Amino acid sequence: MAPATDPGSATATDETGDGGRVALDAAQLLADARELLPDAVALRRLIHAEPEVGLELPLTQGKVVQALADLDLVLTTGDRVSSVVATLTGDGPGPTLLLRADMDALPMPEDSGEPFASDHEGIMHACGHDSHVAMLVGAARLLHGRRRDLRGSVKFLFQPGEEGYHGARYCIEEGLLEDPAVDAAFAIHITPNRRSGTLAARPGAMLAAADEVFITVTGKGGHASMPHGSIDPIPVACEIVTALQTHITRSVDVFKPAVLTVASIKAGTATNVIPERAELSGTLRTVDEKTRDDVHRGIEQVATGIAAAHGCGAEVTIERGYPTTVNDPEFAAFALSVLGDLIGEPNVSTMASPVMGAEDWSYVLQQVPGAMAFLGVCPDGIEPRSAHACHSNRMRIDEDAMAVGIAAHAAVALSYLG
Repeated sequence: MAPATDPGSATATDETGDGGRVALDAAQLLADARELLPDAVALRRLIHAEPEVGLELPLTQGKVVQALADLDLVLTTGDRVSSVVATLTGDGPGPTLLLRADMDALPMPEDSGEPFASDHEGIMHACGHDSHVAMLVGAARLLHGRRRDLRGSVKFLFQPGEEGYHGARYCIEEGLLEDPAVDAAFAIHITPNRRSGTLAARPGAMLAAADEVFITVTGKGGHASMPHGSIDPIPVACEIVTALQTHITRSVDVFKPAVLTVASIKAGTATNVIPERAELSGTLRTVDEKTRDDVHRGIEQVATGIAAAHGCGAEVTIERGYPTTVNDPEFAAFALSVLGDLIGEPNVSTMASPVMGAEDWSYVLQQVPGAMAFLGVCPDGIEPRSAHACHSNRMRIDEDAMAVGIAAHAAVALSYLG
C-alpha cells in the first residue's frame, strides 16, 4: 500500500521541537517500513487470535518480549501490570521521546470473518490494539537500525488496560516517565473510518473525557393494577432521561460540547408489579473541564429535582474516568509537519473537531508535551463512512496501512531526536 500522493521529495527537512533541523529520508523510511510489514502483519494476527482483557496480559506481553529479544534494547516489565517498556539509546546525548502502543482487547464477540479471528470466546481486538503493538515493534526495529542518527533515547511503551482499566496511569506510577525522564510523547491510534494510509491529528483537545453516570430512583412498590397506592419509579426515571437531554442542549455551550447517553434502564420483575427502584446508567463525554464539572452538578440537580417532584428519591453517582486527551499545540504542529513530509501533505489532515471517544493516553499528555494521531486503515473497496468502526464486532483493517504507522513512529522519533 502506498500513500495516495507520494512525498514531494525523497529527503524532507523538518522543524524539530527545539528549533533545530534534521534531514528525513522519507522515501527510504517508507521503503524500510514496507520491508518490515510481513513480520508486523504476522505479529498482529498472532495477537489478534489470542486477545486478552484488562491489566494482566501474559500472552501478549510474552509475544512482545519475544519480538524484541534480538534487539539491543533495555527491557523492563511492569510489577502491577503486564506492561513492557523497551528503551533504545542513541549515539549521543539528548532528550527522551516516548512512543506507545496499547495491547488489550475488548470483552465482546468477534464476527469479522477473518481467518485469524479470536480463539478466546467473548474477547476481540475490536479497537486495533493488536495493530498498534505490531507497528511499534516494527518502529523499534526500524529505529534500532538508525540509532546512530538519534541524539537521545526512545522509550517504547507496550501498555495494558487502555479499555477502561487506566493502564497508562499505572505505568506512570511505576516510573514510566522517569530514568530517563521523558521529554515528549507520541502515539498512533488506527481508525477504519479514514482513508487507508492517511494520518490526522489536531492541536488541543483530541479526545473527550469519559465519566460513568449511575442514577437510582426509589419509589414505593405495589400492585400494577393500583398505581395510586404506589409511587412508580419507572415513569420518573423516563422523565429524568428526557430532562437530562434538555439540560444538555439548553445549558451547555455548543462550542464546548457534552454528550450524555443513558445506555441502560433496569427496573421491574413482573408485568403486574410496580417495582420500588429503577436504575439508570450511562456515559458522559466532555472536552472542557468546566463543562464537565457543570454537567456533573446539572445531572444531580435534574435527577433529584424531578424525583422529588413525584415523591421519589434519587441517588446520583458519577465516576470520573479518563480526562480529556489534549495534544500539545507545538508538538502537534511538529508532528503534523513531519508526517506531511513523510507521506505527502495531501495525506495528512488537521482535524476540525475532537472525537468524543476517550483515551488513557490523556494521563501521559497531562505530564509531558506530546500528541496522538489517527491512522486511517479503511479496508479496500469500502467507503470510510461505511466501514465498521472501532468497537464493532465486525471491525476489520487494511493491514498494508501498518507500514505507514511504522514509518510515522520512526519519522517523529528521528525528527525529534535528530
